[in-house]
Amino acid sequence: MTTSTAGGDDTVSGVPIVLDEVSKVYPGQERPAVDRVSLELPAGRTTVFVGPSGCGKTTTMRMINRLIEPTSGTITIDGRDNRDLDADTLRRSIGYAIQASGLFPHMTVAQNVGTVPRLLKWKKARIADRVDQMLELVGLDPGDYRGRYPAQLSGGQQQRVGVARALAADPPVLLMDEPFGAVDPITRASLQDELIRLQDELHKTIVFVTHDFNEAVRLGDRIAVLGPGSSVLQFDSPEAILANPADATVAGFIGDDAALKTLTLRRVGDVGLGQATTARESESPAEFAARVRSSSDEWAVVLDDSGRPLRWVRGDRVAQMPDLRSGGQPVVGTVTVDATLQEALDGLLSTASATTVVVDRDGAYRGTIGIDDLVGELRRIHHSHNDQGDPA
Repeated sequence: MTTSTAGGDDTVSGVPIVLDEVSKVYPGQERPAVDRVSLELPAGRTTVFVGPSGCGKTTTMRMINRLIEPTSGTITIDGRDNRDLDADTLRRSIGYAIQASGLFPHMTVAQNVGTVPRLLKWKKARIADRVDQMLELVGLDPGDYRGRYPAQLSGGQQQRVGVARALAADPPVLLMDEPFGAVDPITRASLQDELIRLQDELHKTIVFVTHDFNEAVRLGDRIAVLGPGSSVLQFDSPEAILANPADATVAGFIGDDAALKTLTLRRVGDVGLGQATTARESESPAEFAARVRSSSDEWAVVLDDSGRPLRWVRGDRVAQMPDLRSGGQPVVGTVTVDATLQEALDGLLSTASATTVVVDRDGAYRGTIGIDDLVGELRRIHHSHNDQGDPA
């Protein structure tokens, strides 16, 4: 399988996958588990299969790497029929991550991550370098984690190692079968963020299976909503499905909060951020007070000398402060520029604050976002969807 490139400067390491009239019929069953599914999965994008338990979504995905052999139809990967490759060779060229990580309990983290490179007979030094690279990629310090065993890891850490193992041989395709379904909601959200970050960097062709439509909206560039026999009820972008569900079944998956779900599609860094008056804690209160007065801001933000937010201070009290190293209220509930607007809303509601501070990945101050900003974005989304509908 070769590497493809997309237009512009973005390099796409994934390849296209095409399912053409693919079916799977198990012996002794009258109805196909998968019935004549046809889908074109774009290179370098995340396609999510979402549907109820038993609809055939996992079976459909497993036929891509021939863990399940199709009864009929063809599956091509980068234009090549997957049946033309030896099954073991095919599987070693496709990353695979499953629920509860599927790590080998008797192997260390390093041995688990290096599984496929060892099968491909990479040299030991190359494997060791790749293991460290993959652990760093998924946010685990190699020095701390390479010698541990799975039982010594949390559920979230195990899933990160599972993703590192799936990516270790740099496959163009990554199959993910409900990989985050066995962890708690907070860890799950963190892992979803990590996958989004990795995909922004790697541009693999990811096929992701879930029964959670919220997860599908958050992760997918394209969503295939599947019914019985993996019948394709709708295959489109998350925005298009939320705005115009194909039928009542798809609308049922979405639920009654389609507008709120669209907040999951937008990142905090994609909207115009407010800018509070700021000062470093080493600055003089008098200079800060003068800037606050000229801005008419009710509240201002004190930063440490690395630019990270420390405290909110009332603008009319700055002049009376002996210094900026104390006083005010601690900044809590910050959100990153990579957070979704839905996460920003959850944070605002949980802190009972009208405004929260936005930081970059290193924790440095970037701006503020408030309830009014989110309400305005919801109105914009609503008007945009109405404009795309049928004319009145």
